[in-house]
Amino acid sequence: MEIQHFTFYILTILAACLLCVEGIGFNLASNQKKCLREEIHKDVLVTGEYEVQDNGQRVDLTVTDLRSHTLYSKENAIKGRFAFTTDEYDQYEICFISKAMGIAPEREVYLSVKHGVEAKNYEDIAKAEQLKPLEVELRRLEDLSLSIADDFAYMRHREEEMRNTNESTHSRVMYFSIFSMFCLLGLATWQVLYLRRYFKAKKLIE
Repeated sequence: MEIQHFTFYILTILAACLLCVEGIGFNLASNQKKCLREEIHKDVLVTGEYEVQDNGQRVDLTVTDLRSHTLYSKENAIKGRFAFTTDEYDQYEICFISKAMGIAPEREVYLSVKHGVEAKNYEDIAKAEQLKPLEVELRRLEDLSLSIADDFAYMRHREEEMRNTNESTHSRVMYFSIFSMFCLLGLATWQVLYLRRYFKAKKLIE
């Protein structure tokens, strides 16, 4: 029973940490490209909100994966939102590209990205399913616990893959070392026999 309480306590702390998401801000100089990249699992909802300080110059926004598939694109992006669902586990890149004519002052860029449980709108879910506040919070914690379980399952799978790779590499190195030793022993034996025949032919030894 104490373990269950402890697990629930840990999940609550994780929920508080993950759900309190703050955006990031940075400066974008003229004719500069800045990108943010993050690894996200398959079938995960990703939402983003951005705002670019307007100084009359153009800024384009693109969201792509490592295969250069464009998931979102916006020319002259000043303020807006985007959303997409990942097709597979991959790295996704959000880029702001400043296209200024001449020299322009730096502008401030604000970006807030959420994915998974963070990206879900539980207010709409509560209205659609007529849930009470406590039920909404329980739904949120349930989704969070499932997300954490999926993350642990993926980490376990990756650990197994890495362990199998390490074992395979170790076996190959061992076999290669044994093969190299036999090759060296064979070469040394051949050299001894060759030199012995050579010295006998020159009558240097009997």
